[in-house]
This record gives sequence, structure tokens and C-alpha cells, in this order.
Amino acid sequence: MKTSILFAALLLLTTAGWADTHQKHLFILSGQSNMQGHRPEEAFTPTVEEAFGKGHVIVVQDALGGQPIQRWFKNWKSPSGEKPESTGDLYDRLLGKVREAIEGEEIHTVSFFWMQGERDARMGWGDVYEASLLGLYRQLSEDLARDDIFFVIGRLSDYDMENARCPDWTKIRDIQVKVAGSDDKFAWVDTDDLNDGTNRRGKAIENDLHYSGEGYRLFGKRMAEAAISLIRGQ
Repeated sequence: MKTSILFAALLLLTTAGWADTHQKHLFILSGQSNMQGHRPEEAFTPTVEEAFGKGHVIVVQDALGGQPIQRWFKNWKSPSGEKPESTGDLYDRLLGKVREAIEGEEIHTVSFFWMQGERDARMGWGDVYEASLLGLYRQLSEDLARDDIFFVIGRLSDYDMENARCPDWTKIRDIQVKVAGSDDKFAWVDTDDLNDGTNRRGKAIENDLHYSGEGYRLFGKRMAEAAISLIRGQ
């Protein structure tokens, strides 16, 4: 009897160890310039690797500066109800990278990180941003056939709190926080203190549209920590 119990225990440990070794955590990072300027290797990837193990992490980043959410969300419509001829091309590019990275892998969790909204704020498209943001999340969930994707949103910084240059700046900030609070799988990251200091070209910046060199590092760390908290709290 003792031998049987010992064998069963060893089998359980072996099975658990195999699953732990093979399961991967997928992290998808996308958006416009402040995501494009973020370098995962500086802080994001080391932070998630420390939490889950270096061999258990897959990081995919694809971003492009100055782009509206319509280049990701395929059913985007303007506030007047107009749909562009082409939408979702950057999403297709991102999804292609994701599929290539996870081919043959057992994916345990998926986390999606979104840092975008500056262009939509500048264009005055805040009225459709909430539906677009939630639509993008559902679009990714459907394409990956998962209903458990974690969603971490980088809130727009304090660059234009007077809405002088971007008429819907504060509106989109509020939407990002609202969406992040709408589901226990969602979270948002504060960026208000990341756009002061010295940028990567050595230029002093203050309340800039983009982040300082240290700001990008902190941004990566905050995104990683938000995802870790969501994953461990599931």
C-alpha cells in the first residue's frame, strides 16, 4: 500500500512538473508611439521572467507611432458612423507575429497590453473610443479562441489636460480608466510621471507627449507588475 501511495505521489509530481515546464505565459504589447518606444528587454521582460521563469515567457511586441485605433479594430466607425475602406491592417500584422511565436506552444495565460489613444484624442474621436477599445479586446479574444485574456491599458499621460492640442485627451483618459474597471481581468497603468526628465537623445523634456528614457523603463515595469498581479489573482 505504501509503495502504491508513493508511486502515485511521484506520478502526480512528475505530471505537475511537466505541465509547469511546458506551459507558457504570452504577453502581447501593441499601440502607437509610446509602446513603440518601449523596449521590453529593459524592464518588462526581466520582470515577468523573474515571476514565471525565463523559459515560461513569450513576449510579442508590435507598435507604430501616430496611428489611430482603427488600424487595429476592424469594425471601427467614426463618430458620424462612417467606416473607412481599410481597417485592422496593423492588427493583422500583430496577430501574424503572435501566431508565429506561439506555434507548437502550450499557452497557459495571455495578457494584452495597450498603449494608444493619442491620435484618436487629437482627431476628436473620443465618442467612439470606448466601443473601439472593448471591440478590439473581443476581436483578439475571438481570434485566439480564449475568454480569459488579461488586459492592461496604459492611460494617456498628463500631456494635454487642458485639451488644447488634443480636444478629446481627458475624455479618452477617462474612458481608459472606465474600461479597465469594467472587468476583473482588466487593469490600467499610470503614465503621468513618465514624461519628464531626459529623453533617449539626451534632451530635457517636461510634460512631453513621449516618455523619458527612465520613463520607458518604469512603464515596462509597471505593465509587467500589473499583469503579474492579474495572473496570480485569477
